[in-house]
Amino acid sequence: MMSLVAAAHDAYEVALIASDKPDAAGLGWAKAQGLATWALSPKGIGKPAYEAALDAALREAGVGTIALAGYMRLLSDDFVTRWRGRIINIHPSLLPKYKGLDTHARAIEAGDSHGGCSVHVVTEELDGGAVLGQAEVAIEPGDTAETLAARVLIAEHRLYPRVLADFVKR
Repeated sequence: MMSLVAAAHDAYEVALIASDKPDAAGLGWAKAQGLATWALSPKGIGKPAYEAALDAALREAGVGTIALAGYMRLLSDDFVTRWRGRIINIHPSLLPKYKGLDTHARAIEAGDSHGGCSVHVVTEELDGGAVLGQAEVAIEPGDTAETLAARVLIAEHRLYPRVLADFVKR
């Protein structure tokens, strides 16, 4: 999220920083930058009510594109349908390989020479939308999921802002 904000400049406007974790550290940082924030925990209110509140907040803020960053909840098909073609996400693998979780360990275990990250359009299929951009990261001898993840994160911070800027220009 911080990388996306830092790269915004004239490429895109950050209209709202939203979180399902009201105590997320990024919210405090965003407020300190003068950005609008919204947070609501879905616990106890159910997914439909949570997503209705999120949808209302996004629309009220004038959001045109949703760039997910560290959002680890699955969005309902209904929410994705309402925002069809306007939600993108970053995923820590070279899609279509290793959808879902534990991507780095799976790449290492498979003997892949490279891991990496992909920015993709969010659809109803988990990590299944069109890939907009990718960055490869070499898997080094002795790599663990953690060491590979650290290097992939650097690639994510470079890739995501550039792909978001290109996506928004369309």
